[in-house]
Amino acid sequence: MQVITIKGQERTELGKKGASAVRKAGMIPCVLYGGDKVVHFSTTLNEVRHLIYTPDFKTAMLDIEGQHYRCILKDRQFDPIADHIIHLDFLHMEDGSPLKVEVPIRFKGTSPGVKAGGKLVQKVRTVKIKAMPENLVDELTVDISKLELGQSIRIRDVKATDGVEILNTPGTPIATIEIPRALRSAQQAAEKAASGGKKK
Repeated sequence: MQVITIKGQERTELGKKGASAVRKAGMIPCVLYGGDKVVHFSTTLNEVRHLIYTPDFKTAMLDIEGQHYRCILKDRQFDPIADHIIHLDFLHMEDGSPLKVEVPIRFKGTSPGVKAGGKLVQKVRTVKIKAMPENLVDELTVDISKLELGQSIRIRDVKATDGVEILNTPGTPIATIEIPRALRSAQQAAEKAASGGKKK
C-alpha cells in the first residue's frame, strides 16, 4: 500500500477566523481526529496533491512538527465556486480500531462477451470496506473472465481478503457487458432468419 508523507504545521488559532487566515496564507486548514487528542494543523496543496487527485487509495503519514501520525483521509471540502480545497479531515489509524474506507475496484481477466463484440460498462468504481489497520487493502479485484454478453457482475461476486468486510449492498451491479445496438440487430436478424428457415 502506498503511503504519502505530508508535512504540516500545528495551528493554534481556530474557528472561522483562524481557517480564513490559513487560506489567505495559501495553505489548507486540516484536522486530525482519533487517538487521545484532536490536532489542528495546516499544509500546502503540493503536500496533499498525490493523496487527493488520484483514483487510488493511499494512506498518509503526517509529520506535524516532528510528531508522526499514521492516518487516512476521511473527508475533503472544496470551494463550490473556485473548486479548490478549503478543508481536510484526517483519521488516525489506531491498532485495534476498525476503519471504514472506500477502495477502487479493479478487473482481472478478459471477458468472453467483450471478445464477442460487447462493451464493458463499469457502474461502480469504488467499494466501501471495513477492516482493521493491519488488514487494510488498497483495492479489490473482480474476475470478469466468465462474463458473457448481457451479463453483469455484482458486489457479491467480489472475493474479499481475510479481515475485510464489504459494506455495499450485495446485489449492486459493478459492471455489465452491454450488447451494442449493431450487434443486437445482427443477432435478431440471424435469429429471425433461423426461425424462418425452420418454418420452411
